[in-house]
Formats: sequence, structure tokens, C-alpha cells
Amino acid sequence: MRYKLTFVVGLALGYVLGTRAGRERYEQLKKSARQVAQNPAVRNTAETAAQQGRVYAGKALHTVSEKVGDRVPDSVTARVRSLRERSQGAGGDDWGTSNT
Repeated sequence: MRYKLTFVVGLALGYVLGTRAGRERYEQLKKSARQVAQNPAVRNTAETAAQQGRVYAGKALHTVSEKVGDRVPDSVTARVRSLRERSQGAGGDDWGTSNT
């Protein structure tokens, strides 16, 4: 019985100490990630990448539209048009991100 009690106490102590160290390390990583995300160079790079992605997506849309042409059913064309109008009017898309 004494060995079982010693094992349980050791297990509980290890759990408490492990979670405390784990939480501190988690907070440290979270703080570092926040600092990196708030770095102006990182923010500028992310914005540039997003802008380039929008440009390439626009070019791809134009290219596909030219190649597909009238082969797309009217129901699909109407749905795409309504989604495009809705996202332009709201200033964001369905995922809550902005178009800037």
C-alpha cells in the first residue's frame, strides 16, 4: 500500500510541475508569436503576399473566363455574380477577411 501511495503522490507532483512548466512555455511561445506577428517587416511582407495573391487570382479568373466562355450554365454564372456583388458591397468575404 505504501508503494502505491508513493507512486500516486509522485504522479500527482509530476503532473502539477509538468503542467506549470508546460503553461509557462506555452505563454512564452505565444508571446514570441505575437511579437513576430506585430513586427512591421512581417506585416508588410504578409500584406504584399496577400496583394499578389489577389492579383494572380484576378488574372486566373480572367483567363478561365476567356477559355470557358459560354459553356458555364447560367445558374452558376448568376451565383458567382451574386457572391461577387455581395462581397464587394460588404467589404469582406464569407470568411470575415477584408479585401484590402
